[in-house]
This record gives sequence, structure tokens and C-alpha cells, in this order.
Amino acid sequence: MLDKKKFIIDSLNESAETKKKILDECIDDITNAVDILVEAYKKGNKLLLCGNGGSAADCQHIATELMIRLSHKIQRPALPAIALTTDTSNLTAGGNDIGFENVFARNVEGLGNEGDVLLAISTSGNSGNIIKAVETAKVKNMKVIGFLGGNGGKLKQMVNYPVTIPSSNVQRIQEGHITVAHILCELVEEELYGK
Repeated sequence: MLDKKKFIIDSLNESAETKKKILDECIDDITNAVDILVEAYKKGNKLLLCGNGGSAADCQHIATELMIRLSHKIQRPALPAIALTTDTSNLTAGGNDIGFENVFARNVEGLGNEGDVLLAISTSGNSGNIIKAVETAKVKNMKVIGFLGGNGGKLKQMVNYPVTIPSSNVQRIQEGHITVAHILCELVEEELYGK
């Protein structure tokens, strides 16, 4: 029989340990991601985001924090951010007509411009449709931030700015991604509109 209390304690401890590892291993990578996004926004560019499953939900969450706001103490205009994961008509037509592996790349092709930033989220770093989106972003001279996990997979060498959560547990990686995303959004707001 599963000991639920022990499971909860172990899960919370593992989550806390992962955050400590992020602190030890990822500060420079997070700083680089903030800097490149601030630079893009200062030049009038935008952020596109793509990911699958829970990472797709994270894309929507992050885009909303930037478009609306995260910190209630800062009054600011919207920061352009588009989650490529939310348009069901687009995703299903793309999946049906050009293959699911191409849906994000097609949207990067249509919406991305030189100087824009793509945030590519993949817990494994090996998602085929995310790899194709990154390849398309590179052709368009976009900068690419990767939110990755484990060893970073194939994407670690492909993106300009990898932030690789030091865990092999998908749940802990996803928790790390949203923690880093909140830090990223808060710092971008502060850099652009803080006092």
C-alpha cells in the first residue's frame, strides 16, 4: 500500500532540491534569457512560444504574464507574446494538412520576424515539432531561448540560450520551467518599466 504522506514529503523534498540545483547551475543562463528578451522588446520585437502538453500550457501562461502583467506594482503597456499552442483550428488544420511535426514551424514562418525571440519548451529537448520550429526560427534570424530538462537533448546545442533544469523527472522539470518563467517575466518587467 502506498504511503501517501511519505510520497508527498518525498515529492516536496525533490522539488525543493531541484530548485536548489537551478540556483547552483542556471543563474547565468536565466540572466542571458532575460537580457535577450529585454533587448528584443526594446527594439520593438516580440516573443513566440511553443511546447507540447504541459509545456503548451506553460506557453499560454508565460505569454499571458507578458501581455497582461505579472507584478501589480508596475503599470506598463502590453509586451507582445504569442503562444503558438492555443489556436485549435490552426493546430488541427496544420496537423491534418502538413503534419503535426510542422505545426509550430509553420507558425514561426508566418509570424516570426528577424529580431524576434522564440521560447522553445521541451522537457526532453528532443521533441520533433519543437526542433523544426527552432530550425525555422534560425532561418528567420530569430534568437531562441530553450527551456529544457535533463541533459537538454538535441535542442541544447540548437538554441542560443538554453536553460536546462537539472532533473530527469518530468514533473520537477515542468515545475522548474514555470519558476524560471516567473523570474524571467518579473525581471523583464523590472528592466523595462521598473523604477
